[in-house]
Amino acid sequence: MTAAVRAELRKLFTTRLWWGMAIAVFLSGAAFAVLFAFVFTSDALQGPQAAAAPTTDVAIAKAVFTGGLQVGYLLTLSIGVLTIGSEYRHQTITATFLAIPRRGRVMAAKVISLLAIGVLYGLLSLAGAVGAGTLVLTSKGIAPFADPAIWRTLALSLLVLGLWALIGLGAGILIPNQVAALLISVAVAWIVEPVLGLVLALTDWGKSISPYLPSRATSAMLESTSGGFDGQPVDQLSWWAGALVLMAYAAVMAGLGTWRTLRADIS
Repeated sequence: MTAAVRAELRKLFTTRLWWGMAIAVFLSGAAFAVLFAFVFTSDALQGPQAAAAPTTDVAIAKAVFTGGLQVGYLLTLSIGVLTIGSEYRHQTITATFLAIPRRGRVMAAKVISLLAIGVLYGLLSLAGAVGAGTLVLTSKGIAPFADPAIWRTLALSLLVLGLWALIGLGAGILIPNQVAALLISVAVAWIVEPVLGLVLALTDWGKSISPYLPSRATSAMLESTSGGFDGQPVDQLSWWAGALVLMAYAAVMAGLGTWRTLRADIS
């Protein structure tokens, strides 16, 4: 298993993809942190949107430090798709299974390596966000580490990126075409599913469903404030319930992908 995990990590770190993603994650984390720090500490924030904005030092710090994860989890989702999609596209999956005939071990190695990669990119995102965000918040008179709960949110941020990578892994297997899998996954995660969650929140029956969607579970994990179309805060799960829901999505997607790989005729 150790050799299989090492091989999976080598597949990523011997390409230019990993450091291109690393730069994007770091810069997006820093940029969003600076943007949100100025927005949430601005006196110009008024009207309906102000009702959904964080007000305490702890809430503002959480929103600032995790703002870049809205882009970060899309990148790790893409990495999850590319990890398996590129192997099917270029038929290197055949050589992989010839080198390690036990497909279950290969898939377990992919899961472990993607979790590790998610943690790595999470650390880079938080390095940029915490560094830049702390400078701006401190200059605005906000205490960025006023409560130990901040550290829990930062730790959960690492888990978020790893779980979204596993969701991408499942999508990359279940959708045979790599390009289609990438476009569909990003479109659903970034546009379709968040909009669906807001629409469901407007209906009586949908209010009980929308908190269990992946993006809403992610927001719950990070304890970030979510607003509806009217700018008012919407109901969401507790952080631990959100973590369980997102882990369930990751387990189902990765599990379905592994099941299909174990049964598929690969040549």
